[in-house]
Amino acid sequence: MKYSFFIIVLLCNFISCKKDSQPIPVEPSNTHLEYFGFSIVDTYWDDPTDDESKTNYADEVFTFCNVADILVLDASEDIAQRIRDMHRYDMQVLLHFNELFFELIDSNSASGTNYDLRTDYESRWIRFKDNHLSVLTPKYIAGFYVGEEPTWNGIAFFELDEVTNLIKRDFPEIPIMIIEAYPALIDLQIPKKVDWIGFDRYFIKDPNIDTEFQEDLRVLKSKRSDSSQRIFLIMDSHYIDWAHGGFGGIDLLEMGEVANNYHRLAQNDDNIIGLIGYFWPNGFDTPGSIGARGMPSTVKDVLRRIGKEITGK
Repeated sequence: MKYSFFIIVLLCNFISCKKDSQPIPVEPSNTHLEYFGFSIVDTYWDDPTDDESKTNYADEVFTFCNVADILVLDASEDIAQRIRDMHRYDMQVLLHFNELFFELIDSNSASGTNYDLRTDYESRWIRFKDNHLSVLTPKYIAGFYVGEEPTWNGIAFFELDEVTNLIKRDFPEIPIMIIEAYPALIDLQIPKKVDWIGFDRYFIKDPNIDTEFQEDLRVLKSKRSDSSQRIFLIMDSHYIDWAHGGFGGIDLLEMGEVANNYHRLAQNDDNIIGLIGYFWPNGFDTPGSIGARGMPSTVKDVLRRIGKEITGK
């Protein structure tokens, strides 16, 4: 009789839980880790590996991500609704501002793509800002992503400094982010108005023990212009056979292990505030590349688990 009563209690509790439509949130695994997301979520890229015309993948990542990027191409475009749509998915936006402030001039840079500050950058900023004041708040915006590997792509420090000062004067409460390419870290100068920094280096199975990656991380930290500047870890979440499988020695099925390694690094470093996976849809950067969207289900399960642990979703 005691056992029957116990079973009845369990069934009643189960039915009661089923009636509650609100899922129990997952506790974040580390208090210093606040953000998890992917790049190329809403940046006009249409995955070439499917038959669907689609350039916004928020509906595919929102259950385990809390940030996603939106690319701004022109000062006159209206992206307010896209920002609100992202908020409805319970995600904040990283607004990508490279094209808004900078323009491709020539190939005279380390990367072969040299960007200069636009002569009309102030008027472009005012136009974009005035059109989007209702959504340029911390409620919607996680941060402003300024430039694209700035030193690597020829953006001078004074240009980057001018843009970050301009943005911070208008929106002091919203963080500013820059991400640098690893070969240019030695020459990187970080403006004082920048809040979040990072670098990208891919095709590494375990950044915790890779000496080159660890040296890059050390150099990045040494370049901080303010001790409060936090780090976004750029996680390798794409796969290129000749690169990852070739000189990286990484099998596609091992990309879940790679993700776990990045997560472990982030957990063990209080300087790191979040992870951004590069990238979500397939076919970006090079034909045949596999994004996190096209990874095997076992790998995607790992990514979802990490995202839920960090975001609490």
